Amino acid sequence: MLREYLEFQIDLWVNVKSYLETDNCVKRQYGYRWENVNMRIFTCKHQLEDMMTCIYDAWVYALRVGHDKVQLRTEPIVQATLFDEYVHVDADAEKTEKVLRSIRNKIGMQAYIDVYYACLMEDDVLDDIYRFLRIGFQAGPRVIGMLAEPPVSRMLEIRRAVGNEIHHFREFARFNSIDNKVYVCHLEPKHDVIYQVAEHFADRMPDEYFMILDDNRKYAVIHPGKHYSGQQEKQADKGREISEQNRYTEEKTQKMYLRELSDEEMETLRQTELLKDEFTELWKTFFHTIGIEQRKNPTCQRNLMPIWKRKHAVEFMR
Repeated sequence: MLREYLEFQIDLWVNVKSYLETDNCVKRQYGYRWENVNMRIFTCKHQLEDMMTCIYDAWVYALRVGHDKVQLRTEPIVQATLFDEYVHVDADAEKTEKVLRSIRNKIGMQAYIDVYYACLMEDDVLDDIYRFLRIGFQAGPRVIGMLAEPPVSRMLEIRRAVGNEIHHFREFARFNSIDNKVYVCHLEPKHDVIYQVAEHFADRMPDEYFMILDDNRKYAVIHPGKHYSGQQEKQADKGREISEQNRYTEEKTQKMYLRELSDEEMETLRQTELLKDEFTELWKTFFHTIGIEQRKNPTCQRNLMPIWKRKHAVEFMR
């Protein structure tokens, strides 16, 4: 019985497909889109190199069959389609460089920044990037102003979402001191933006050793800091003017690096939020006394600093 039912369904599917492919009026009336059948879907990890390599391979394939026969998605694939072909793509440094270089040279730096921000977004926007680049390579730098095109307006939304979160966490980051040697900050951003947040603090605190942790993704950005030699300190004490450029023997800020953290390391670092020092207590006292109680506006406060972003802010901890 089951076998007969399945055979009937397969025959029905074949007949309906054949009918709709030959009758354009019926296709337009009911909105069927058979161009998605036998589509090749390229998938990859949600990382910059993997995504750029995926775009490269999909573009090469699309030159033979057409861009409408190609889709791009980041893994994991929650719900796969039945009749489409899935192709996994691994990162390739050479292909990544070719794609990024082409974006910079043919579309411009603003498009390059938009694509980079899109790769930081938590949502699956790989296909949006691909559609944006299709228009960009045809229109050139003026594509940024073509907001009537859905892929371009979508990239603007992505850039604003990621850029706003970077800006917010530059303001909402709170550091805890460990023996006045290492400063640790915990964040839980929606998008993968802690490296961009860390760049801001590396510029403002180039001498300090600090870590910014992403508690959601379980990795940290580590800034080793700068240390002067004894001779440099003596020369500075004598009053010799040292410019910002010559003050350090290396670059202005030490190169930061990313490090994945184990569950044990994360649990240990979470305990740093429980540490108390005089500066933390002073900040709490200042925060709770600077405002005028009669003019307190919780609604406005939630708009400026949403509740989900207060989890690691010491002034809201009891």
